[in-house]
Amino acid sequence: MNKTLDKCPVCGNDLVVTRLYCMNCNTTIEGHFAAEHTPFGNLTPEQMNFLLTFVKCEGRLNRMEDEMKLSYPTLRSRLTEIVRALGYEPGKEEPIAQLSAEERRQILEDLDQGVITWEIAQARLRGEKVEASSSTEQQGGENGQQ
Repeated sequence: MNKTLDKCPVCGNDLVVTRLYCMNCNTTIEGHFAAEHTPFGNLTPEQMNFLLTFVKCEGRLNRMEDEMKLSYPTLRSRLTEIVRALGYEPGKEEPIAQLSAEERRQILEDLDQGVITWEIAQARLRGEKVEASSSTEQQGGENGQQ
């Protein structure tokens, strides 16, 4: 069976479903029916099978290697293709920087001593590169400590 088209191949406008048919009892229903448009409708059957396996394996590519008998690089490549087919660009988001225990402790100490503000501490703990303003550092923080 073919996939349902959602765009007219002649003019490119949206298509409307007007007839439903039951192959078991030969019932035909005519009317105007809203087609369900999901981003997954653009995926090939192979990509859908990959996605179902991905969910079944709880997103663990090492389990998918055994299940699908494919190498890790092949699985990553196929996942990237699916991400693009869904309209996203893989790798757009920068990975969150992992702070060491010492870096976290220093941020909290700077906050406690009033060297940085609460907002700057939060941003730094999220891994963002944020510099404290020089006026805050010179004044000893927002509390006016010197």
